[in-house]
Amino acid sequence: MKIGELARVTGVSTRALRFYEENGLLESDRLANGYRVYPDTAVARVRNIRNLLDHGLTLEDVAHFSSCLDGDVMSANPDPQLVAVARRRLAVLDERIEALVQVRDQLAEALTSGR
Repeated sequence: MKIGELARVTGVSTRALRFYEENGLLESDRLANGYRVYPDTAVARVRNIRNLLDHGLTLEDVAHFSSCLDGDVMSANPDPQLVAVARRRLAVLDERIEALVQVRDQLAEALTSGR
C-alpha cells in the first residue's frame, strides 16, 4: 500500500510515517516513480509504534521493541529487557512529574502570598 493509504488506515500522518522510516522503525520499497510502498504488515507495526509512543515511550525506546512490532505488543508475553526499557522511561516520567509539581506548588504559593 502507498503511504497515503497507510496514513488513512492507521490515522498517522504521512510525515510521521516518513519519520518512523528515517529512524529505522518502518521499511518500504520504492516504485520506479519513487513512491513508497508498504507491506500489509506495516499497519500493525505503525499502530504498535503509535501505541508505545502514546504510552510515554520515546522513539529511542520504541526501537528496542522493533523485533516484536509486527505482532500484538500490548498483550504479548513481556520480555524482561523490554519491561526494563519501559520501567526506565516510567522513572524518567516520574522525575519530570515531581519536578513539575514542585514548580506548580511554588507558583501557587507565590500567588497565594501575593508576591
